[in-house]
Amino acid sequence: MTSKQRQFTVVERSGVASRGPSYGVDDGRPEHLTELGVTGKTFSVLEVVSMNTEPTGMAEIIRVTGMTKPTAHRVVKALLEMGYLERDAQDRGFIEGVSLVSLAHRVLAASAPRSLRHSVLQGLSEQVGETCNFGVLSGGEVMYLDRVEAKWPLGLRFDAGSRVPAHCTAIGKLLLSSLDDRDLEVLIETMPLSSYTSSTITDKRALKAALKDIRRDGIGTDDQEFMSGVVCVAVPVRGDDGRVLGGIAMSAPEARMTLNEVLGFVPQMKQTAERLAATYRRGVER
Repeated sequence: MTSKQRQFTVVERSGVASRGPSYGVDDGRPEHLTELGVTGKTFSVLEVVSMNTEPTGMAEIIRVTGMTKPTAHRVVKALLEMGYLERDAQDRGFIEGVSLVSLAHRVLAASAPRSLRHSVLQGLSEQVGETCNFGVLSGGEVMYLDRVEAKWPLGLRFDAGSRVPAHCTAIGKLLLSSLDDRDLEVLIETMPLSSYTSSTITDKRALKAALKDIRRDGIGTDDQEFMSGVVCVAVPVRGDDGRVLGGIAMSAPEARMTLNEVLGFVPQMKQTAERLAATYRRGVER
């Protein structure tokens, strides 16, 4: 993770990120945590960094938490070593590290009933007869929270927790298109646009153009861009307020189904996305 992503909560409005905490920096909570020993100090730093939309400097951490400079440096150093914080690529301060983002994604995954989410995804896979997955954006990659293989698998296994590149997968490009322009620009400038097939988009300008179309249509596509002979389509999973929780994707061998044929299942995929989004609402029993 090399840029300040708005994906910490994996929750986004269409084109506008949202990370608002349930408290403000001036309500005394960080200082209160600091009074609870080493553990409290550690969490106070994580909360200050995670609720800022820009990299957080050491001076800001000290000001908000009330810690002494030596103590703040020790805590931050430990969090850097554990991967819970990272230095901003432009050295403007500290941002969430891979370990913290992964922890947030695991918590989010657990917040929706796992069995119900899997059943919803399995229902779609059985309906369309192909492999379906649900994933979220993590830096320049997509992390699968759940996946159901078709009866005739593609020959490649991606279990829950697996990561795939965002710039050449249907679900990845879909989630990239949901970022606001500023965050998208930073990410595209820093993420590697590696080539996986002859169809992979590796030009930044071409990728931006493709994402613009996806943002307009609300449908992500992968025409053998990640794996030769495999096509994929993705649709967003949105909360009640329209924010993007993740994406559902359907993959199929091109020899069995063309991209246009996969697009024909978009209505079923959107219905599944609505049902999956419902598992995140309050009141759903585990």
